[in-house]
Amino acid sequence: MTIFKYLIKSILILLILFTPLAFGSFELWAFSLMELGILLIIILWTIQSLIFRTPNSPLHLSGRQAPSAMVMVLLCVFLLLVLFQMVPLPSGWVKILSPKTYELRLALSSPMTQLPKDPIPTYPLSFVPFVTKIEFFKWVSLIGLFIMLLFWRPLGESDKTRNQLIIAIMMVGTGETLYGIYEYFSGHRHVLHLDMSDSLSSVTGTFINRNQLAGYLSMVIPLSVGFLFSRKAWQRGQYSGWRHQLTSLDGKTLLIGFSVVVMILGLLFSASRMGIASLLLSFSLFSFLFRGHEKRQRFSKTSMLILGLAILWAAWIGLDAVISRFFTATEDFKTRLNIWVDTFQIFKDFTLLGSGLGTFLQIFPMYRSFHTRGLVTHAENDFLQLASETGIIGIGLLVGLFVYLFIRAVSGIRSLSYGEPERYLGIGGLVGILALMFHSIVERNIQMPANAFLYIILWAIVLRVSFSEKVNVEGYKIDRAD
Repeated sequence: MTIFKYLIKSILILLILFTPLAFGSFELWAFSLMELGILLIIILWTIQSLIFRTPNSPLHLSGRQAPSAMVMVLLCVFLLLVLFQMVPLPSGWVKILSPKTYELRLALSSPMTQLPKDPIPTYPLSFVPFVTKIEFFKWVSLIGLFIMLLFWRPLGESDKTRNQLIIAIMMVGTGETLYGIYEYFSGHRHVLHLDMSDSLSSVTGTFINRNQLAGYLSMVIPLSVGFLFSRKAWQRGQYSGWRHQLTSLDGKTLLIGFSVVVMILGLLFSASRMGIASLLLSFSLFSFLFRGHEKRQRFSKTSMLILGLAILWAAWIGLDAVISRFFTATEDFKTRLNIWVDTFQIFKDFTLLGSGLGTFLQIFPMYRSFHTRGLVTHAENDFLQLASETGIIGIGLLVGLFVYLFIRAVSGIRSLSYGEPERYLGIGGLVGILALMFHSIVERNIQMPANAFLYIILWAIVLRVSFSEKVNVEGYKIDRAD
């Protein structure tokens, strides 16, 4: 059983390291390797569960320990919806389910393509079934990983395994920041082997776009802050008074704090306006949620100190380029607004079942009402794009899933006492999730495979930490979900 745990953990850490390094895994070869890695993890976990199945196995956990049943139902229904988009249906059905799809198919079809023996043509609901199939496999792999992590025992019961994953995530975030800062300020201005001298105007790490790095760091920074406070919570159990706590800070704690400051620096110099707004939102929540309740503090001084040090460091280097980005916000917002209006028109025409998952690039040119250079590859709003591609049913399922998971996570975190390190890990991960969702209102983040992969891991960590079992002094398990 130990060898399976080691293999699964090793592959998971390798994927954590690989997904952002390969240009955010946006290329076909990169997210194909990610899917293969996830498939290998699921196969290993399935074999382990079948061989070492015991009464205390995660397969036998009660519904109170992890919100698995409802999650699996909603996710499976969503995947069935996407499959249904690819199934060829009689034209009469398509006309009823999606009149606009029927109209487009009829306009694009030629009498020469209709066979005499096939008087009733069949059309899929997806405008481009091949693209939907690619997106479907991507979603299947990520959903499969999420469900597997919900049941993977080491993530909920082993602090060592969980901390190793968090440290790997922090290492990637810090490495991305240091690499991006070097490339930008040194004048070398490459993204790996690509020469970006003409287009690199901010810190992007190994991502092509500044907002993709900002979205990634928007999740890593809150998780790292939660990890830092979890260590402080453990130290508070051993040391009383701020002087004892200050003198007891070890090298690891200081290194974590320094890494957080460096990553904040990287996010600031990414010059992503919504990324910076997400950062400020995260630390606003931290200042309230991490305040010292035993001393009735109004806000968390430690979180404000970390943010203040990072901003002072950034100001010393120079924030002129970052500040100037905010002066162009109005013009950029007008462009985004035009895209949103046209995307909403797609949603209106494909209200029930959408135009097909992943088909935005192919269908948007038919709705574009403004002039722009190049192609509009995404809607600059993950939620609006998903609504146009999967319809009100698809986006309704995903919104319902998010609300359900959020309520369960908050309920689990609230059941943890202020002295438990898991409370701070759960809050940090949940704030990172909210930060990415906030950023995705005006950007493409959840669609980036590297960001989506980390988003899934954060949800798994938050849920497993929130609903993990505690053992009392007599050796009996305590269910904190009640």
